Amino acid sequence: MDNRAEKISRLLKEWESIKTRLNQLFRERDQKNAGEWMEKGISLFIQFLFLTNEESSTANDSIPYHQFYYKPVNIEERLAFIIARPALYHSYRQLSELMVEQEKLYVKRSIVKKTSKPDA
Repeated sequence: MDNRAEKISRLLKEWESIKTRLNQLFRERDQKNAGEWMEKGISLFIQFLFLTNEESSTANDSIPYHQFYYKPVNIEERLAFIIARPALYHSYRQLSELMVEQEKLYVKRSIVKKTSKPDA
């Protein structure tokens, strides 16, 4: 497995633990702590977006949505909503959906990449 695939695998495992924690926090209606965990989840999603598109990023980069081929529909509006209101349950649901959609796009990219390689 290449380095990018390993990073994505670790990222998705980390997302699963964050998602479990967020489920608990929203069930308990603990918006303060949920907001903090959402910030971690948002950061993971942005990393995932860059990795899926084989781009590198730094913490201060703005997100070049137009350069990404593999991205969920309406990502700019959806991510802006999530970032503006991280402590809302609806933001959590939206982030979860973005992660699922991006994972599907990553799998699609991986399949296309494997099938386009000439046989050696």
